[in-house]
Amino acid sequence: MKNAIFLLISIILLTACKPKSEKNPNVEPKTASFDIQTIRKIDVHAHFKYSRTYLPALFKERNMQSVLVDVSKVDSLVVSRSWDEYLIHAQANPDLFFLCSSIIGVGIDSPDFAQETIDRLSEEIDSGARMVKVWKNFGMVTKDKSGNFIQIDDPRLQPIWDFLKDKGIPVIAHIAEPEQAWRPLDDPNNPHFGYYTNNPQYHAFKLPEIPSYETIISARDSWIEKNPDLNILCAHLGSMSNHVERVAERLDKFPNMYVETAARFGDLARQDTEKVRLFFEKYQDRIMFGSDYGNSTPQNGMTNDELNTEQSNLEKNYDVLWQYLSGTDSLVVRGQKTLGLGLPSGILSKVYFENTVNFMKLK
Repeated sequence: MKNAIFLLISIILLTACKPKSEKNPNVEPKTASFDIQTIRKIDVHAHFKYSRTYLPALFKERNMQSVLVDVSKVDSLVVSRSWDEYLIHAQANPDLFFLCSSIIGVGIDSPDFAQETIDRLSEEIDSGARMVKVWKNFGMVTKDKSGNFIQIDDPRLQPIWDFLKDKGIPVIAHIAEPEQAWRPLDDPNNPHFGYYTNNPQYHAFKLPEIPSYETIISARDSWIEKNPDLNILCAHLGSMSNHVERVAERLDKFPNMYVETAARFGDLARQDTEKVRLFFEKYQDRIMFGSDYGNSTPQNGMTNDELNTEQSNLEKNYDVLWQYLSGTDSLVVRGQKTLGLGLPSGILSKVYFENTVNFMKLK
């Protein structure tokens, strides 16, 4: 009898001491049959500027495609772009990559600016561009001849929006930076700490001539409201990624506004998991998957070890984002400890694939 009691007590103690993996308590344990290969995917915000021998196989294995989003920057008033490299890359792999053009606003004072921009965009649309990007240079970098920062709702840009409406071409808009760019850089755990440390030119807190966050976001909202027939994908969760309530407020207000997740998973991970999960549930038809992943070095300038490391890191990064969206276990996303959202396969299919197909008219 004593031995039986001792055995029972031992079993109870061992069971109590056994470590348990954390899970999202508000989501049923994952029992679905799908995995990372099952759901079709489009990374709506990628920057794979140069071809890689490993990319086609990696994308096909993951049942994934991506949109190559053009990057336009100004260096001494000379505009540099990624378009030519993206065009070559996409033409070599038309089953894997879609193209996105861009405008930047340099030369806006010229009476021919709008028409010249339209002519260029028309050529690039004919070459395969399915979307056009506007970047944070609007509001934060590019000025007109009067020395004023050009905001995205500037009336001199309106002919371009009218042209894109007529063509049925949507816009992806990275307007403003996260709100933290206008705050002191004093929290190493902030998911944007590294970026602003390495890119101080965008740390608006130390650059008082840059308009306020509120000013730029207000101009963005005004632009969306003035162009209800233009479908607009607000990149990086609309630069409001640290408060999904603010994103929700805009989605409720602007039926032509959509959002994507690129480079803002760290902000999502810092918020309450249940709140974020409910956000994805409510706006499951308006959210798209984006990563902001890419490369900037030609393959012939890299060693085999560097290529292998790059591939391994890319796979791990895509895996973490999948685990966050689909799983329920605890994990670390961009340095933030959180719980997976446990989104069901129907929502995952929309976020990863269907919403982008519908938005960009890829059918």
